[in-house]
Amino acid sequence: MDIQFSTALNNVTVRTTNNRGRTPEELAGEALEKILYVGENVHPVIRDQAQAFKEQIRVLLVHYMHQAIISDRTTLSAKLKSYGHADLVKLLEN
Repeated sequence: MDIQFSTALNNVTVRTTNNRGRTPEELAGEALEKILYVGENVHPVIRDQAQAFKEQIRVLLVHYMHQAIISDRTTLSAKLKSYGHADLVKLLEN
């Protein structure tokens, strides 16, 4: 669910999920909104170039977010094993 509103100082968007965290794809989309804005009145050729560039950045962000998740799960697995909870590592595997 998205809720959007504006104040005199800033635009605010609230996005919620139900029984899960945010996906890399969702987070990448939000990051791209902050990183790159393409105005509506931009020349079509420039707009198309900017949109193509934005999509390349989205792919990179999603890839590295997935890598970060894998890396974090590796770290958590090692910590759980070191504390004698190897059985809990199975909960981290998808």
